[in-house]
Amino acid sequence: MVSSTSSIVDHDAPTRFVYHEADGVLWGEYVGDTVEVGRFCGVRNQARIDISFVHRGHDAETTTGNASSTISRNEDGTLLLTEKFRTPDGVLHTSVCREVV
Repeated sequence: MVSSTSSIVDHDAPTRFVYHEADGVLWGEYVGDTVEVGRFCGVRNQARIDISFVHRGHDAETTTGNASSTISRNEDGTLLLTEKFRTPDGVLHTSVCREVV
């Protein structure tokens, strides 16, 4: 993750996501920064991803929700995901994840 409006991203230990896909069905896991362990599942339809997620933070709180991402490419050809999601208080946030190769 390179940026998020819901938290400050630790650039030395950012949240890292691993995605898997089969026939448009997505699932994966994420860890790092404020997240101790997280999981997600959902679907991809062309350049749009819709997922449900759950994670446990280092503060021992569990967070669940839904998110939608748009897939694009950086100038260097790597993937960029721009994600919109709501926190439990109802505030809309944006996160940006960059593919690591």
